[in-house]
Amino acid sequence: MISSVLPTYARAPLSFVKGEGSWLMDSDNRRYLDMGAGIAVNILGHANPVLADALKSQADTLWHTSNLYNVPNQTALADRLVDATFADTVFFTNSGTESMECAVKMARKFHHENGAPERVNMIAFNGAFHGRSLGMISAAGAEKLTAGFGPLLPGFTHVDFADLDAVEAAVDETTAAIIVEPVQGEGGIVPAEDAFLRGLRELCDAQGILLILDEIQCGMGRSGKLFAHEWAGITPDIMAVAKGIGGGFPLGACLATERAASGMVAGTHGSTYGGNPLATAVGSAVLDVVNTPAFLQEVTARAGEMRQGLEGLVASHPDVFKSVRGVGLMLGVECVVPNMDVVNAGYEASLLTVPGGGNVIRLLPALNITSDEIKQALACLEKTAQLIEAKL
Repeated sequence: MISSVLPTYARAPLSFVKGEGSWLMDSDNRRYLDMGAGIAVNILGHANPVLADALKSQADTLWHTSNLYNVPNQTALADRLVDATFADTVFFTNSGTESMECAVKMARKFHHENGAPERVNMIAFNGAFHGRSLGMISAAGAEKLTAGFGPLLPGFTHVDFADLDAVEAAVDETTAAIIVEPVQGEGGIVPAEDAFLRGLRELCDAQGILLILDEIQCGMGRSGKLFAHEWAGITPDIMAVAKGIGGGFPLGACLATERAASGMVAGTHGSTYGGNPLATAVGSAVLDVVNTPAFLQEVTARAGEMRQGLEGLVASHPDVFKSVRGVGLMLGVECVVPNMDVVNAGYEASLLTVPGGGNVIRLLPALNITSDEIKQALACLEKTAQLIEAKL
């Protein structure tokens, strides 16, 4: 008999009743160090008092009015995102998938309104992940996402990640945009080289193509800058954001330049819940904390500590771990044994990690994790490796 919850997840045999900072507790009050943070979502930890106060305060006044009317919180957060980024305008969504759908629509509409309706095709990358809608699995293209869901939506061409020559060869008169994650997350924590991102920007400028960045997982301070593309010194035309922007409350955003968004006039797009008073109140509270030089410097410092410790673990346990990669507090450890063996052994060591492509475990902790908690996480990974080695 099918369960009342559609069984689309291979869930771990764990459930949690309380969270506090970087820790989760089950019904037996066993504590687990959460190095996944809801897959890069709880960037300020669980039950963060700043976010809780923002939510409670807004909940006492107004939850939802719809986008038929002006939403002051939404305008305030949009203004702040515009001030902090390349963008001139923002469309709020509930999720990263919706943010990417908006980005694709925006790019196609731009070319249609500028006399090139044939420009509808998007160049995307093998190993990418942009969401689970029919449009976004078509954008990613991987069989593990698309099998059984055909026919897929047309308009997406896939090339190998970081292969600028392949991108250039794929460009033709129908190309509307290039879609890229500065750091592939689900694909196994694979950062793009700065030179590659700069090359994409130059190619887009030369060919009249829009550059769409998916910073759903790597954005909102995770790299040590507010957005990961800043390290390469480029700006996109359109950018999808979600996950950390709400700190655990469902919120996403599609940011764009005025030029890229010029076709998106009244009636071209919409959302029932996107940018409602609750979500944008929390989003503003997240930005209050994250978008400061001191906070981002702390992210970089903690990332250095974790990276150094992980390199030591790899060297000490070559039968379990192979290498470390990533940026900031978005780190991946490539495993020698199956990555799910490491994830499962981690549960025994009271540690939560996230599997990823390329036989990687992802470490995506709260950005305000402490040095002491990083030491504890490394100790838990040491125990995890020992549990696995005992069975080899």
